[in-house]
Amino acid sequence: MTGIEPAALPSNAPAAGAPQGSVPAPAAAAVVTPKQITQATQGVHRLRGHMRAIRATLNALLILALLYTVTIVKALVIPLVLAAFIGLALNPIVARGTRHHIPRWLGASVLMITLMAGIVTGMSMLAQPAASWLHSAPSTIRSFIPKLEHITRPIEAAGRATQTLVNGHPARPDNGQSPSDVAFSVWDVITNAPKVLAAVLTVLLLVYFFLVYGDLILRRLVEIAPSFGYKRHAVTIVRGIQTEVSRYILTTVVINASLGLVTASMLLLLHIPDPLLWGTVAMFANFIPYVGAIVTTTTLLLVGLVHFNDVPHALLPALCFACITAVEGNLIAPMILGRRMRVSPIAILIWLLIWGWLWGVPGALLAVPMLTSFKLIAERVRGWEWFARMVQR
Repeated sequence: MTGIEPAALPSNAPAAGAPQGSVPAPAAAAVVTPKQITQATQGVHRLRGHMRAIRATLNALLILALLYTVTIVKALVIPLVLAAFIGLALNPIVARGTRHHIPRWLGASVLMITLMAGIVTGMSMLAQPAASWLHSAPSTIRSFIPKLEHITRPIEAAGRATQTLVNGHPARPDNGQSPSDVAFSVWDVITNAPKVLAAVLTVLLLVYFFLVYGDLILRRLVEIAPSFGYKRHAVTIVRGIQTEVSRYILTTVVINASLGLVTASMLLLLHIPDPLLWGTVAMFANFIPYVGAIVTTTTLLLVGLVHFNDVPHALLPALCFACITAVEGNLIAPMILGRRMRVSPIAILIWLLIWGWLWGVPGALLAVPMLTSFKLIAERVRGWEWFARMVQR
């Protein structure tokens, strides 16, 4: 006996006769049952579900924070967005000038001077008709209400008959009330004029600097890319987005301007006063799909009822504009813009509600250009194809 018993040997000691340096086998191999595998798989799935829920919650909070931010800083963001769209629309003109050895600053300066001259000319032509309409609005409303008596009289008679049946005695017609006057303060226009001029000058300066230094900023952004492959991919994406968004904005402006010109010509043939003013209203309102056409049709209906005594002639301007905008919206615009730039009507209405609620009238005017631009960008950015597919018509 050596005094060393076998039980005293360590569990991981090699057995007698085993080759030197061999790896010892475990005393008891761990046995994993199918139940344990199922529980582990379910735990992994639950963890992934929790992670997806946390990610969705964080994304929702991020979206709410962005909406809150753009609402607070709308006075700063709206001029930037408007200037970016105008700069994208005018950039192909400046770029074509550079191909003919015209410096960007010179081409941008000539273009901005032409744009400012057009704005001043348009404002000078439309200021007097708009001011006269605002000034004569109370008397126009007073003269407009008696023309509706043949429509309101049956409604009032039906209301009196209903009150007679309910109360047992006829209701006395209220003939002593006169329509309330609508007062427009000229002082409000004068006090808001500096703000409007400052906003216009801010947008024009931003457009000028975008036209002059826009390509330089894009080149600096591309230079940040880590490798040549990333730089080439970034240049391709940026140039494609810039070209498509510029083409869309410029095409939309041309279509809406043509609609305004056709509307003004139609009103001139119908002998409606200030046709250029209503053509301009139709042009800017057409940037808001569906809603703009309804607003312009209603406006022309009121104008026709004010200036014509008989109902058929009064309805003619609104009916003609409804036909024009139906042809433009269903035939001309889809044919020119193509299928890739068409957006779902549901997406347009939701987008209008969101940005009209956040930014008011400027948001409603910029909503559809922003939506189409985001769609064109999402088609080229990896991981955002789902957004382009969701808003595709």
